[in-house]
Amino acid sequence: MPKHWRLAPHDPARIADLERAAGVPTVVAQLLLARGIHDPNAVRLFLEPKLNGLRDPELLPGASHAADLLYSALRAKRRITIYGDYDADGMTATSILLRCLRLLDANVDFYVPHRIDEGYGLNLEAIAKLAEQGADVVVTVDCGICSVAEAHLAAQLGLTLIVTDHHQMDDVLPAAAALVHPALPGSDYPFTGLCGAAVAFKLAWALCQRVAENKKVSERMRLFLLQAVGLAAIGTVADVVPLIDENRILVRHGLQSLTAYPTVGATALMRQIKLHEKHALECEDLGFAIAPRLNAAGRLGQAELGIELLTTDSEVRAEKLAQYIDELNLERQSMERSILRGAEKQARERFDPARDAALVLADSDWHPGIIGIVAGRIADKLHRPTVVVALDKLGVKPGIGSARSVPGFNLHAALAECSELLASHGGHAAAAGLKVTEANLPDFRRKFCEIATRELGGGAGLAELFVDAETALHCLTQRTVQQIESLAPFGHGNLRPVLCASNVRLAERPKRIGGAGRHLSMTFDQEGVKIRAVAFGGGDWEDELAAIDGELSIAFRPVINRYRGRSSVEIHLADWRLDSGPNGAS
Repeated sequence: MPKHWRLAPHDPARIADLERAAGVPTVVAQLLLARGIHDPNAVRLFLEPKLNGLRDPELLPGASHAADLLYSALRAKRRITIYGDYDADGMTATSILLRCLRLLDANVDFYVPHRIDEGYGLNLEAIAKLAEQGADVVVTVDCGICSVAEAHLAAQLGLTLIVTDHHQMDDVLPAAAALVHPALPGSDYPFTGLCGAAVAFKLAWALCQRVAENKKVSERMRLFLLQAVGLAAIGTVADVVPLIDENRILVRHGLQSLTAYPTVGATALMRQIKLHEKHALECEDLGFAIAPRLNAAGRLGQAELGIELLTTDSEVRAEKLAQYIDELNLERQSMERSILRGAEKQARERFDPARDAALVLADSDWHPGIIGIVAGRIADKLHRPTVVVALDKLGVKPGIGSARSVPGFNLHAALAECSELLASHGGHAAAAGLKVTEANLPDFRRKFCEIATRELGGGAGLAELFVDAETALHCLTQRTVQQIESLAPFGHGNLRPVLCASNVRLAERPKRIGGAGRHLSMTFDQEGVKIRAVAFGGGDWEDELAAIDGELSIAFRPVINRYRGRSSVEIHLADWRLDSGPNGAS
């Protein structure tokens, strides 16, 4: 689908003012202004986020009371169960609290619901099972804020339930012994964008202070907290929460922590995927290398192994787990390619871009643990809210669905409107899960698409690409790109800057690279200046680009490519068009 390029306003006077006041290079001043950062003090906080900039854990709504309850349970040797989630955020959150409590000699274990058999979050059967097995205290991580019935059952069974979560709340909150959530009603915590692992980190920090009876914790627990910052960084990036405020601090310092203070399991995983060879970890290493492997374990029903990897102290066990989880990721990639081919075929047959504002695709051969990735890829490609459903092969149980959205469309609200047609649903505005029977699928598809048409104005919308600035290729020196890198860590809420250039030609025929030829490698030439480009996920552009005998405009993200001790500038192609300058941009 074509994209509309939205070029950021360029105000030379404001750029010069910020450059002088904050003492930053011109290109950095321009990029900061494009991100709405114009105060010199805010610039310094953004470019040099300090670890002591994290807010005291006592300020997080509910954390103080929860820490008191956990400390009492710890001293009384009551049995504590961490109730986790099967995605990377949930695994890292579980691992943070599990390692903390083990180091404090607690009587602790953990439970993760099976993705396929039990689904997301607390469930009544699991609560009953944990009570029967002798649990006294259940601490949820990354789930539970909507579990009203489950909290009621826990109380009836004599369990002390502590809920830690960050997801969107319903009007009625569960009656748990403690609720820890950055956006609890009646609280005024200034940053509500924490992920589940960050919330768990704050609770662990508060508990360490209880044990120390001091704001300053023991050296042993200080090392744990530094390692926990690394795990929280993985969860933060994996859950695609905005990389601003405390999240920016966690990720900036978490990347350093994973190098300087890695857990045994993190070391093994980074060695398995060759990240230990890099001179420094980047946010993309978490998002595209570490998190997908942890998620692969969860998607294929083996989240417990991911948690064991992150918490083990055995180097031998960690090495075996890292190798196995890497193999699971290869299996996940193969299944993903197969499902994506089938889903794209359905989309081609059923989707009319002039008419349809959303897609609902379904098949009984699709694995329910993989469909979320596929929904995201199709939503990105077609710029339409997309629901992908793995139907029950026997048609007896509801199909399991995963949905991904586009800007301007609230999935959580849309699924709530369709609730009478769904067996269950939950999630965020941008990503959600659901269950729907095959009998209700046609009506659900019809109603969901009607809502998308109402909210998005039919199927004629274009995807937007925000472009920070126009530049010439000769300006992309290593020094300039290194200055751009000072805005890292990049991710949701602080995307890697996108630049554009006009009057560019292909220097050679593009060629497919990577597994199944999903990516594209090429070289661009502008007035004799050549630069290598990679289009991740852009393999389908090969024939279109190869057929062009003329000039292009390209939109791209500049990066420093480091290989075998040498570094060079290359670009990651985001979009292209036949040259007319970056028109269509505004």
